[in-house]
Amino acid sequence: GVRGRAMERRRLLVTSALPYANGTIHLGHLMEHIQTDIWVRYQRLRGHECIYVCADDAHGTAIMLAAQEQGLSPEALIQRVQAEHERDFADFGISHDNYHSTHSAENRELAAQIYGRLREAGQIETRQVQQFYDEREGIFLADRFIIGQCPRCGTAEQYGDNCESCGATYDATELVAPRSKLSGEAPALRESQHFFFKLSAFTDFLRDWSRSGALQDEVANKLAEWLDAGLQDWDISRDAPYFGFEIPEAPGKYFYVWLDAPIGYMASFQNYCARAGVEFADFWQAGATTELHHFIGKDIVNFHALFWPAVLRTAGHRTPSRIHAHGFVTVDGVKMSKSRGTFINARTWLDHLQPDYLRYYLAAKMNGSVDDLDINLDDLVLRVNADLVGKLVNIAARCAGFINKHFGGELAPSGQPLLAECLAAGEAIGGHFEAKEYGKAVRQVMALADQANQYIDAQKPWAVVKAEGPNRAVQEVCSDGLCLFRVLMGYLKPVTPHLAERAEAFLGGAPLAWDNLGESLAGHRIGEFQPLLTRVAAEQVAAVVEASKVGE
Repeated sequence: GVRGRAMERRRLLVTSALPYANGTIHLGHLMEHIQTDIWVRYQRLRGHECIYVCADDAHGTAIMLAAQEQGLSPEALIQRVQAEHERDFADFGISHDNYHSTHSAENRELAAQIYGRLREAGQIETRQVQQFYDEREGIFLADRFIIGQCPRCGTAEQYGDNCESCGATYDATELVAPRSKLSGEAPALRESQHFFFKLSAFTDFLRDWSRSGALQDEVANKLAEWLDAGLQDWDISRDAPYFGFEIPEAPGKYFYVWLDAPIGYMASFQNYCARAGVEFADFWQAGATTELHHFIGKDIVNFHALFWPAVLRTAGHRTPSRIHAHGFVTVDGVKMSKSRGTFINARTWLDHLQPDYLRYYLAAKMNGSVDDLDINLDDLVLRVNADLVGKLVNIAARCAGFINKHFGGELAPSGQPLLAECLAAGEAIGGHFEAKEYGKAVRQVMALADQANQYIDAQKPWAVVKAEGPNRAVQEVCSDGLCLFRVLMGYLKPVTPHLAERAEAFLGGAPLAWDNLGESLAGHRIGEFQPLLTRVAAEQVAAVVEASKVGE
């Protein structure tokens, strides 16, 4: 009714980047999954169909070697890690509809099928390449397993693809005095046949696609630089031994992890479709009218905005509607560090602190750009306590007791003009969520919470009860307060789902949805008020940092 015209129901498939199955979930992963999850929960709250899938990225040399070191098969390692990842995300309220693995039957089949289509389209060619080989370990070396002196500035201990000292990029074969990180020995040069995807043929297509509205401006500008410099063809194969999928009809050759990783989005979705009765083609065929959204870090833009659209198009699939790129997480102004205790794992946080504290603080700082996001731990304590506890929860805490004690939990009709103002703000707040401007949404909600508290301050129900006893005016003011709280809690539900769930349990009635926030609560009975959120203590945050400290 009052909330403006009914919106067309959208059908969205949303992904976060696939965490690598070789490590724990930490603040960097959480920032991305929280950003995605808030957007997904907002879409669902608006009544849209929004399917959110993810998976572990389970292939590559690093996983093969880590499994060897732990005396496990790669399969056993990735299975254990996946269970941990799923548990960490679930406990942070990340609402994946499906969490799969790139080492799956669906992905094997899709990767082979897509590769077959690339080959039929004449976009795959084979070439001989020269590569470093560790003779003692019997393995071709990826760039990060080779160290040596930078060929430009001479700095020692640099990796095989770029120098951290002078920033030069080069080919591993140009390193001075290279040695293998695995055996410590000088590697030999060997020739090997590799398979390449002819990315250079897609310059015009990518020029158009990158300006079609699918990318943030800053990302499109970065792409333009790469396109102007000229695209290199993409090496999509690796030699045995390798943990991954063997390339059909090419024994001893494997798909490079980055070929099958994005296909893992499709595979996870296909796995979901089989269970949920959704049509796979509706979301992946060329010309699909559904939406496809990828949330990623800015460091993997080349894979998602160059290789991926070109691969999808060649294979007869649709391209992404939008790629949402974000920056990195810093803590107290610097890179996450194990020695400072700021390389914080999800589980360590959960051992000491509620997930909604982090969700709220990150949301308050998010703006949809690719700038890095700094988590200032002192600021987090102040912000959560001032906003969530001091402003939002405070409204309910001040009003519920009077309603429970004097009016049998029953609410009076609310005629407070501020309520109409809060409801009218819904479109603007929703627009901020849609644009990933969560900080603006949160600020608007908190400004309204300030007004609600000022209204209660001015009416002083506690003084009225003392002077005149519990009368109709007290019931109305406290009912107004609870109605205001309910609307603002509804707006924040995508950000703080655990808090919202506790609030719903106390308020009673239907779960909060975007279009029921304006319903009259006259005559409705609330439950007993339970403290909804405790203040964060600086000691708890200090305990997380302490528990995260590892000698470098």
